[in-house]
Amino acid sequence: MKPGIHPAYGPVVFRDKAADFAFLTRSTATSDKTVEWEDGRTYPVIDVEISSQSHPFYTGTARVLDTAGRVERFQRRYGSKP
Repeated sequence: MKPGIHPAYGPVVFRDKAADFAFLTRSTATSDKTVEWEDGRTYPVIDVEISSQSHPFYTGTARVLDTAGRVERFQRRYGSKP
């Protein structure tokens, strides 16, 4: 890689305030806000709206839309006439 053209890649805490969940990972994203992590070090923190702890798909609270009968209704309305 060419030196000096890539953004800094380091540890960052992503925090989902809705689910009271945070995880430490590496990223090129930065922030002025910081948080003290479990290991005693201070890391930049980025607040996110949704994570795997609060997303309905991962939590099992996703709603499945009832599509039964829609095709039949369409065929009744717009299907070919004999």
